Amino acid sequence: MLTAFTAGLLLITVSELGDKTFFIAMILAMRHSRRLVFAGVVAALAAMTILSVMFGQAVAKLPEVYIHYAVIVLFFAFGIKLLYQASKMTVAAAKAGMMEEIEEAKEAVEKADLHLSKRKTPFSIIVEAFVLTFMAEWGDRTQIATIALAAGNNVIGVTSGAILGHTICAAIAVIGGKMIAGKISERQLTFAGGCLFLIFGVVAAIEGA
Repeated sequence: MLTAFTAGLLLITVSELGDKTFFIAMILAMRHSRRLVFAGVVAALAAMTILSVMFGQAVAKLPEVYIHYAVIVLFFAFGIKLLYQASKMTVAAAKAGMMEEIEEAKEAVEKADLHLSKRKTPFSIIVEAFVLTFMAEWGDRTQIATIALAAGNNVIGVTSGAILGHTICAAIAVIGGKMIAGKISERQLTFAGGCLFLIFGVVAAIEGA
């Protein structure tokens, strides 16, 4: 359980910093109550985590040998891809990539504002944060990785670790996202994420052996 908790925590914390959902939370917190935004964002990420874990448990019903090799291949594929991206990423390209993520987050928030009442209530703010975060996270790399972790590890450990990781990232985005946005190195985060996925792949291979 402790290994699953640590894996979920590390995977989410490293992967979600500087992600689109991070910037959505940051932008919303600049416009609305931080507590309401935080509540909506964390609720969405927790719901996504639980759904991913449930799907992972459904996948776990397949023959164990297939799951084992699929998880190893998935982690190594993600790891190699991220390390390759980091190796090709210049400082200028990293900044441009992050600015693109921020612009996409701004566009998503502005589109949501057009469809919602201009009179913001606490409930509408929470709903907006929930929906925007949930949609941005759907199909994300971390969702797929969470499914893979849940398929071969302790369910409670993966769920609690992943939710804590999401909560930490959401808190950073809501409280000091604007301040640290310019200090986040996308290249370093991509490199760290790639190394982490490779480590998980090695651990999965060793545990299977």
